[in-house]
Amino acid sequence: MTRPPTLPTAARITLRLGLAGIRAHKRRFAGTFVAVLLGVAFLAGTMVMGDTLRAGFGKLFADAYSGTDTVVRGADQIRAGTGAGTRRPVPTGLLTAVRKVPGVAAAAPDIEGAGELVAHDGRTLETRGPTVAANWIADTGLNPYRLVEGQAPDAPGEAVINREAARQAGLRVGDTTVLRTPDPVKITIVGVATFGGEDGEGQTTFAGLTYADAERYLMPAPGEATALKVRAAPGIGSRQLTERVARTLPAPYEAITGQQAGAETEDATAGAFLDIFTSLLVVFAGIALLVATFSIHNTFAIVVAQRSRENALLRALGASRRQILGSTLAEASVVAAAASGAGLLGGIGVAAGLQALFPAVGFPFPGRGLVIHAAAMAVPLAVGLLVCVGSAVLPALRAGRTAPIAALRESAADTSGASRRRATTGLATAAAGVALTAAGVAAASLPLTGIGAALTLAAFVLLGPVAASVAVRLLGAPVARLRGVSGALARRNALRSPHRTAATATALMIGVAVVSLFTVFGASLKETMSQAVDRSFAGDVAISAQVYGAGGSGLSPRIAPTVARLPQVEAAVGLGRGIAEVDGRGRQLTVTDPAALSRLLDLGTVRGSLAGLGSHAVAVSRKEADQRGWTTGSPVELGFADGQRVPFTVAAVYDRADLAGDYLITRAAWAPHHIQDKDTLVAIGFRDGVPTAAGKAAVIKAVAAFGAPDVRTRSEYAESSAAGIDTFLTLIYALLALAVLIALLGIANTLTLAVHERTRELGLLRAVGQTRAQLRAMVRWESVMVAAFGTAGGTGLGAFLGWALVRATDSDGTSAFAIPPARLAVVVLVGVTAGVLAGWRPARRAARLDILRATASE
Repeated sequence: MTRPPTLPTAARITLRLGLAGIRAHKRRFAGTFVAVLLGVAFLAGTMVMGDTLRAGFGKLFADAYSGTDTVVRGADQIRAGTGAGTRRPVPTGLLTAVRKVPGVAAAAPDIEGAGELVAHDGRTLETRGPTVAANWIADTGLNPYRLVEGQAPDAPGEAVINREAARQAGLRVGDTTVLRTPDPVKITIVGVATFGGEDGEGQTTFAGLTYADAERYLMPAPGEATALKVRAAPGIGSRQLTERVARTLPAPYEAITGQQAGAETEDATAGAFLDIFTSLLVVFAGIALLVATFSIHNTFAIVVAQRSRENALLRALGASRRQILGSTLAEASVVAAAASGAGLLGGIGVAAGLQALFPAVGFPFPGRGLVIHAAAMAVPLAVGLLVCVGSAVLPALRAGRTAPIAALRESAADTSGASRRRATTGLATAAAGVALTAAGVAAASLPLTGIGAALTLAAFVLLGPVAASVAVRLLGAPVARLRGVSGALARRNALRSPHRTAATATALMIGVAVVSLFTVFGASLKETMSQAVDRSFAGDVAISAQVYGAGGSGLSPRIAPTVARLPQVEAAVGLGRGIAEVDGRGRQLTVTDPAALSRLLDLGTVRGSLAGLGSHAVAVSRKEADQRGWTTGSPVELGFADGQRVPFTVAAVYDRADLAGDYLITRAAWAPHHIQDKDTLVAIGFRDGVPTAAGKAAVIKAVAAFGAPDVRTRSEYAESSAAGIDTFLTLIYALLALAVLIALLGIANTLTLAVHERTRELGLLRAVGQTRAQLRAMVRWESVMVAAFGTAGGTGLGAFLGWALVRATDSDGTSAFAIPPARLAVVVLVGVTAGVLAGWRPARRAARLDILRATASE
């Protein structure tokens, strides 16, 4: 009796079987290899780029603050939303005490505020970051900027700007322009500087002024600064100096190290962007890998089905189930290792390409070389191996269960699509998913909606084979009529294996579903903004400012009174922005003339009076009042950045906060506490009979002296408010293109394997008179049907999930749901066209088959 092989011998046999399978069928695994490679490359590139960006910004700010050992600033910070928040100014009189601290080599005031440059041709400079103006510090250790051209500002009206801002604005040394602070200031460019060796501080534009100009235009009163910067004498550590300085400061102020200040500036300037951007890339890398999982599983399922007789013969010759299972997993492991290794190299290439692309799209990429950490290589490698091998587990188990007697049988028909158990399970999962999604929408709960969405997606996957039979019959009916025999055969081939058709289409369905989801969500956001303007804005034109967190320069508060004096204008009101603390949390304030505002903005029903707010009353939105239990007459304490806590009274409660915000105070109430008074919007209404075009022209002429801010009609203002959404969607589509590409590779790979499987059948069709053109058409139309099925399912699923996302995030009931038919039609057209492209190569290969060899094949 022959002894069974030992474990090492069995393992070698298993590995040899797997390697032999790969060598014999290299083309079968080409699509799997590419799918894993692309997914791993995207994930690795994302992680490398994130590490490089963080390291680049970290070094940038560390170098910039390397000469500053201590920073003195206001101890308390009020923050509303993202950004650095607001702190009280520091009296420059503290410099006397600070300079007397042992170990202080130099100390200087640092004045920083909002200042927006106007380009050389008078246009508004489009920026993607804060617009900053500050005093130019003469001490090179305390100043993060370095002159590379010209000289430092010395006389009133002189300024140094950073090199990136000079390039964007088309400004050179000797040019004159306007700096909005927000009041317009005429400046002469006398120098160009870099920040920490880079052309700018990320996307920040910088204008360095003389100390007198900075104090005059950027601070509320003389003798105040944003912070004090201190440099240590040789031999004194920054922490030691900071502790010494801190002991000399009164209670409302604090001292931190320059290193901490640099880290906080980095976080405020680039932290939120980096977190969001890298998280977004990781999410889409996950989507790409999910799509790849379906493609890989489908490939191995087809390969195992095609090798069922071969596996049965191996079983008949003595191979164990474990060896058949092991050989299939060995094939998957080898492909996974090779593809993942290639993907790591591809990921480095992706990161290098993005590094080169960033400056081209107007975002300077800090640093010179890529930063590659071990985790950025280990994680994608592990994920690639897990995805590929995990996708092959079920087909491998199916291969291991092949009975030896199957070597004598003909292949059986695939009836997977007719499984009652699958249909019942799928329908139950779909019902649960829709129910949970609806419950999440009703409760405005994103987690509950997410669980429901995941179950709905699982139901689509489960019901795929069941739906494939019906869908292909419907989609293929016109093809059979229009394309005759070729169309009918294509339809029959797609119906032959509903499970395979569904698995192939599912990868594309997921990609299309995510594209459709964001398309619907983006259209809904735009419609919400448009409706908010239509619902609330009763004026004819608007002047709006670029706002980046709290760093936008805004508009001069003198614009509204200037425009109001025009004979064409009935009313004009400015809306400013402030920050105050309410119940321990920072809140945005709208600084305006509430009575005049009600003439140009529809606030809905107003309880109380807006006319007499004065300097100690506030108007709040109904939503905010209901949450806090306020009514007219309720006392409210507002804490401001200057440290004052002022009692206010709720004088009015209004319904609509679309453009007005949740808190309204007068400019008189805000005046004692502001640092830079600025508006973000000026609403203008014309007198009866004044044409919009004529009124707009008069306003443009009147505001030219204020740096020529953009004047827009109602429709133009609504469109500009939603302009960022189109940019966001363009980025989303570019990222999702990889997932769609992987899905197309899956369709092409499946068709190639199907052509191989049907070699004899195709040869017989050619032998009985089918032309090469008819054969190509048959394969291509089969691809189109599979792609159409996936596209239709993905579009429907994406629209449903988009609706759920819009409703689940609509806590106050003001969001609009919109389906953009034109954009979704483009998505469907792209999906179907992709099916034609995916079927092109398999169709050509099928048409080139030799008739005699094909008919003689098994």
